[in-house]
Amino acid sequence: YQLFCFWFRLGYVVLLWLCVTHLRCARAETKTVVQKDAEFDVTYNDTVTSDNQTIYAFNHTVSRNKTEGVRVTVDVLSEGAESSPILFVVRQKQAVLSFQVPLILRGLYQRKYPYAHVGRTLCQPPTRSLTETQYFFVDVSTLSSLGTHYQLRISRVDSFTLHGHSYRQGQLRDDLPVLCHCPVYDLDNNVAFIGMYQTMTKTAAITVQRKDFPSNSFYVVVVVKTEDEACGGPLRFYPLRPDELIDAGNRSKTLDVVVSPAISSDVYVMGMLFCLGIFLSFYLLTFLVACVENKRMHRRREGLLNPADMSPAETGIPATHYNGTLLDNASTLSSEAITDSIASDANYGYMERSLESVAGRSRQESLSSIEEDDYDTLADIDSDKNIVRTKKYLCVSDLARKDKRVLSKKYQIYFWNIATIGVFYALPVIQLVITYQTVVNVTGNQDICYYNFLCAHPLGNLSAFNNILSNLGYVMLGLLFLLIVLQRDVIHSRALDRNDLNALECGIPKHFGLFYAMGTALMMEGLLSACYHVCPNYTNFQFDTSFMYMIAGLCVLKLYQKRHPDINASAYTAYACLAAVIFFSVLGVVFGKGNMVFWIVFSVLHILATMLLSTQLYYMGRWRLDSGILRRIVYVIYTDCIRQCSGPMYIDRMVLLVMGNIVNWSLAAYGLLKTPNDFASYLLAIAICNLLLYFAFYIIMKLRSGERIQCMAMVCILFTAVVWGFALFFFFQGLSTWQKTPAESREHNRDCIVLSFFDDHDIWHFLSSIAMFGSFLVSVCLVVDEDKAGDHSVMLIEFK
Repeated sequence: YQLFCFWFRLGYVVLLWLCVTHLRCARAETKTVVQKDAEFDVTYNDTVTSDNQTIYAFNHTVSRNKTEGVRVTVDVLSEGAESSPILFVVRQKQAVLSFQVPLILRGLYQRKYPYAHVGRTLCQPPTRSLTETQYFFVDVSTLSSLGTHYQLRISRVDSFTLHGHSYRQGQLRDDLPVLCHCPVYDLDNNVAFIGMYQTMTKTAAITVQRKDFPSNSFYVVVVVKTEDEACGGPLRFYPLRPDELIDAGNRSKTLDVVVSPAISSDVYVMGMLFCLGIFLSFYLLTFLVACVENKRMHRRREGLLNPADMSPAETGIPATHYNGTLLDNASTLSSEAITDSIASDANYGYMERSLESVAGRSRQESLSSIEEDDYDTLADIDSDKNIVRTKKYLCVSDLARKDKRVLSKKYQIYFWNIATIGVFYALPVIQLVITYQTVVNVTGNQDICYYNFLCAHPLGNLSAFNNILSNLGYVMLGLLFLLIVLQRDVIHSRALDRNDLNALECGIPKHFGLFYAMGTALMMEGLLSACYHVCPNYTNFQFDTSFMYMIAGLCVLKLYQKRHPDINASAYTAYACLAAVIFFSVLGVVFGKGNMVFWIVFSVLHILATMLLSTQLYYMGRWRLDSGILRRIVYVIYTDCIRQCSGPMYIDRMVLLVMGNIVNWSLAAYGLLKTPNDFASYLLAIAICNLLLYFAFYIIMKLRSGERIQCMAMVCILFTAVVWGFALFFFFQGLSTWQKTPAESREHNRDCIVLSFFDDHDIWHFLSSIAMFGSFLVSVCLVVDEDKAGDHSVMLIEFK
């Protein structure tokens, strides 16, 4: 019994102790909740601790036809509040907003920036009544036992609504974002959660489409970034302690917000018609010229029926017959060159090709049965090459000795290869840029693509339709060029079928494969440039330049092929070299910025490639790169420079190659010293400089050899040069640049200049497509050598 009483008393004491302890804990956890009726535009100074919680009750009248903004501004006045921040919870009818003060925002490398002064904007809850009184509450609490002093102020936002053609000016701070969607994301770390957003320094523009906002209204939110680095500014000192709080200072910005209506559908229609009208006019002009030329050829055929009344030039019969009965006194070839060429032919036992045997060749034989290697592998032909191509004076006939069917097949490969390359290159490009555009539309991140936002007109899912439309000229003029080449090819084929001696033996040898390749390259340039402008940035800039390298290379090859049809590079070699150029272009864009090792390697390869190409051109391919190359170089230097001072055997070639080496070595030195950020444009400049150098040499040698340039050709060349000048002027306006941050790029944005639809870069697209078409048609392909169509190929001098 005593034992039972002992345990009973002990249990009673423990139970009593537990009840007292629980009572004390409950009493300690109880908070004092104070609710106050508050008013707008009144500053409330109060202190909050872990033992009390303050609730402020507000009411205001909202209207269905009017949108008003409510601003909550909080200041924490106590020191050291970062360790025990205050929690503010705003409870509305259909939304809850919570935030802490001091507010901690993170920057680059997770650096922390505390803000003791915080302002948030409340969105207006929707109402169906004409007017309605709504309540909202602001709860203030903390876990600090010492208490934290704060200030709270609720106010209405003046000029909250922006209408069309409206203007607003104000000052913005990084802790006080301004909005002019509910919920409202107005902090640096959540402003990108909804809608469209972009960074800016001085100027920015966003085109808002009605389809993206079914309610026909939207909020404009402007937030100052915690660091300038986000917009391209310098990065402040990085703290050694990662948890250290950094004072952001007084970061504020004065800005103007302007809302104006976008262009109407009529402007879109006018822009499309303007673009189509410009390039369809070239089709009409070409049709008229074709009609005039057809009429002139018809008259010439009628004149051939009465050749006694016409001069040899008008009848098209060659005035000079090689090794024949007549040499025209007006021949443009010097007598020394003719004598040397004829003597060389006699000394080396050349077999004169009979015009009758050439005329009697069957055109029906399949090209597939003729292979170039059938000729090149014969030992006597190889020996004959060494004799012919090392003569001091060369004529076109010396470098056009292969069967024309073989060469036609060889140069047709250029077209089929570039067509295949274009298909395989364009398909993944199109898929990639569609993905880019989809990402922009879904995320709303306007910093992905570098548009001219002041003149970027969207259409459907495309953000800058005008920049894409302006590339139509490359495609249309490239197609027109292909049609012109096709017409010339058909006329030439019919002449060969008629066994026309002019077509068989006179003028520059006509091979159209490179022409087709150039036209296809121009069309592909338009397609890929349009793909690039779907979302222009540094990762896809190569799409805009790849076929520019192709065009430059094909133009050089075509100029060289005119006078060297037998020894021009094959399509496989040419495209392999161009592929290497594009490969280095990609490497330069990815690794070239500020990488001195890359620039040293590229400059060395550039100089070596220039020297190898110079050797190939000087010796007409009659040299070998093998283990004995150094011994032969030393031998040539000893015999021609040390033992006796001998000048170059081929002076014209040497002059061109020396100038080419000077230009390329200078460009390599410039790249090594300056290391330009835009490597793709630098590489394109190298290609264009070499093309212009060789074209100038071609024209100079044409005039130096006594050949004339027709008046119409000269007018067309000057017109093309003028168009190129204006095109380059608009190109260098620089409306955006992906070499800088998106915010810095927007500083270069400009308004539209034509029809309120096209900007300077669109004009560059128009003019450059016309200039390229003119360069193909006039300066490079068809017109320059038209005046030699009636001269025998043996009388035409080889250039270089």
